Amino acid sequence: MILKLIIVLLLVIITKSSDGNGETSIETVDEENYTYKAKNIKGDLKIPNEIKRHERSNFYNPAVNLISEIIRTGFESKNLDLFDFLRDKYPPPGGLKTPLPEYDFVIIGAGSAGSVLASRLTENRNISVLLVENGKPEMLLTDIPAMAPYFQSTDYAWQYYMEHQPGVCMGMENERCFWPRGNAVGGTSVINYMIYTRGRPQDWERIAANGNYGWSYNDVIKYYKKSEKANLNGYERSPYRSRDGILPVEFVPKKTKLLDAFLEAGRILGHPTVDYNAPEVMGFGKVQVTISNGRRQSAAKVFLHSQKNRPNLYILPEAKATKILIDPVTKTAYGVEYVHKNVLRTATVRKEVILSAGPIASPQLLMLSGVGPKEHMTSVGINVIKDLPVGRTLYDHICFPGIIFTINETNVSLMESKALNIPDVTEWLRNGDNDISSPGGVEGIGYIKTHVSNDLELVPDIELISIGGSIVSDGGPSGSKAVRRGMRIRDEIFNGAFGSIDNTDTWSAFPMLLQPKSVGYLELKDKNPFSHPRLYGNYLTDPRDVATFVAAIRHIQALANTEPFQRLGAKIYPAKYPACHSLKFDSDEYWECALRTLTATLHHQIATCRMGPESDPLAVVDPELRVHGVKRLRVVDTGIIPMPISAHTNAPGMMIGEKAADMIKNFWNIYINNKVQYS
Repeated sequence: MILKLIIVLLLVIITKSSDGNGETSIETVDEENYTYKAKNIKGDLKIPNEIKRHERSNFYNPAVNLISEIIRTGFESKNLDLFDFLRDKYPPPGGLKTPLPEYDFVIIGAGSAGSVLASRLTENRNISVLLVENGKPEMLLTDIPAMAPYFQSTDYAWQYYMEHQPGVCMGMENERCFWPRGNAVGGTSVINYMIYTRGRPQDWERIAANGNYGWSYNDVIKYYKKSEKANLNGYERSPYRSRDGILPVEFVPKKTKLLDAFLEAGRILGHPTVDYNAPEVMGFGKVQVTISNGRRQSAAKVFLHSQKNRPNLYILPEAKATKILIDPVTKTAYGVEYVHKNVLRTATVRKEVILSAGPIASPQLLMLSGVGPKEHMTSVGINVIKDLPVGRTLYDHICFPGIIFTINETNVSLMESKALNIPDVTEWLRNGDNDISSPGGVEGIGYIKTHVSNDLELVPDIELISIGGSIVSDGGPSGSKAVRRGMRIRDEIFNGAFGSIDNTDTWSAFPMLLQPKSVGYLELKDKNPFSHPRLYGNYLTDPRDVATFVAAIRHIQALANTEPFQRLGAKIYPAKYPACHSLKFDSDEYWECALRTLTATLHHQIATCRMGPESDPLAVVDPELRVHGVKRLRVVDTGIIPMPISAHTNAPGMMIGEKAADMIKNFWNIYINNKVQYS
């Protein structure tokens, strides 16, 4: 522990004294003709590997520059991992040098769902599981909630970008939206903002009503409860909550006056202060997060760390799955090809291959393996085993971070410039209860149904994310600017819009679109497993989404005009954007233009491996998550969620892992009376 403390303190000291010019550059690597030799029992293989253009922001600024740069260097070093001693370890079971050639199950992806699934299946000592994960284990610094935006710009995240779409993301680098996804043991739960939301009961009832038996609210709530270990000042005693699981769900240890104002303003406008995860009432509440003692609790930390000594579980980090092996005649999955340390290996299964690589990588791997839209796959030279609409449906939760209110009282907001110092880091290591434990400044959640909604039920169309500050809170001479750059906002756009209030006390609420009508899709770039797929968000192509955002902005303004915020002198800041200069500030047209300038994802892509009955022409998997028309192959991650839900997807991902584990156990008669009792 002393050594870890010294490392962190050194990083902070050097970071604070480092010099930089605050510029952002894009480093591109294009190795068009790169090849490598992979060895297996059959000898040498030459595998074409057209690496995609790797885009990454390198942040040269005084505050967290060095941390980002050292982390990046540690990842990219060919012979040395500078942070290896800080990372979690997953030693091979039983002294094995490499995985066995055969397992009962091979799970591809150790994210929110995959980690849970591997843990639950190996509770039976007679069941063997190989868990293949492309990324590295998490490390000490990923435990710090406030550092979430920094790690989205390292190799702990897949650096995905949406294809250029005219009229959205106009203020972002190259006018493209950035879609980081977790590339770690623990998946996106290692780099996200740790927000715990389950979705409204109506979300799950509608999913079940569309032919997805076993997915009603009453069906899924028991799996949320199975995981949960809630400590929420009394909310945990509700029949809908649990204290008996292993996943900590708590309030953020620190809060500002802005949270109190948000909740009081909500009550004035008719939004009661509630447990927003309870089914009975919709309202506002303190944000609930997967944090314990001020530290991130990723899916890996909760579901794998204590289970990694099981002899029947082989956790294999830094292993890239390249193909699911499917018999083209019987249409039966029988194994997985993966690359580990530049060696191509194969693991076959006695029972199933389970794909838990997430809503982008799972559909990509399905298509690379011969399962997907026939016309598209033929166009990139892949032999089709099963024609299914993989990747043809994609929904995403997008937000607008640009409605900011200045405050005439100082020392109200959470400011990075006040938190990144040696005493605070030391206090966090000791007690975990200071500003560093804040998940990117998020303090409150509010569900609203805007006046433009035509939903006949009380289903929210907007989530308000109340921030103890705003996107200017990471600025100033010593600021990392990691939040704005994590969204890939161009410096000239940001400075022109908000430069005069950078690093000042502010309040903002991000409106997040919960029920998007615009539908995107993804497809392969080519048949190379090392290329990134092409991602098409189709954001705001349905005018109803724009109308909902404008209505949400008006509601945020109404909150700011209430007495609790006016006591703080809240005043909307008139940001200026190049594309909007001819529009009157605060008109509906201005806000639509601003929204199209700062269009940001909340990383909740779903439906790319859509769940539905065989009669559903858009379905990829059935309600038991089995791929239609392919035996012994399931998809277990948030890509199966068939329609938008009122939730951040981390908690649903873990719930899906819990539910899938029971379905798989029932299918294969895996009994719990052989439960593992390992220390």
